[in-house]
Amino acid sequence: MRNIAIITARGGSKRIPRKNIKDFLGKPIMAYSIEAAISSGIFDEVMVSTDDEEIAEIAKKYGAKVPFFRSEAASGDFATTNDVLLEVIDEYEKRGEFFDYGVCIYPTAPFVTPEKIKDATEKLIEKNGDSLIPVVSFSYPPKRALVIRDEKLVFEYPEFMDSRSQDLESEYHDVGQFYCFNINAFKKNKKLMLGNIIPYVVDEMEVQDIDNESDWKIAEIKYRHML
Repeated sequence: MRNIAIITARGGSKRIPRKNIKDFLGKPIMAYSIEAAISSGIFDEVMVSTDDEEIAEIAKKYGAKVPFFRSEAASGDFATTNDVLLEVIDEYEKRGEFFDYGVCIYPTAPFVTPEKIKDATEKLIEKNGDSLIPVVSFSYPPKRALVIRDEKLVFEYPEFMDSRSQDLESEYHDVGQFYCFNINAFKKNKKLMLGNIIPYVVDEMEVQDIDNESDWKIAEIKYRHML
């Protein structure tokens, strides 16, 4: 069985310039993803998919491979993670290299640890899933959501108006850190979130979207807490 880690790190970040290699507590944030993948010990290949020379050099400095650059089609603002992964897998297969399982790791995911990667991949294989998606529960039930319509506050779901939050079913969202997947199933489905998807529940203190400078500071605080 052969496994590949694919770290997706394009150069064109808009909201935080050069986000994927910005310093995060002493080293480029992408380095955390690379080091976690390598330290997990489960990969035959740890590579970075990028369109950027500087990102490629930093990736290689921290031990990842950059055997080819991302195409223009997979580098635009509207290219999806699925598009990037399919391109990477196709390029490797053209070179005669085939893998059974893959883990896509985002470059701005310092909360991803070697232990999580290994545990999640083992769970995917054990449960014979097509993919495994890390999720976190919403801190407050979405069914109790309020919206503003015609300048008035109303319940989005009035049928749950009198429901106690603790009595409602827990709902989850993708944490946007990493995805484990069966290569053959992914090539067939073309999407990570199709087929037999295994959930992997993550603690809220180890989840943080990083879309602006405030998010960045909060992530550093959470990371210190996690350590």
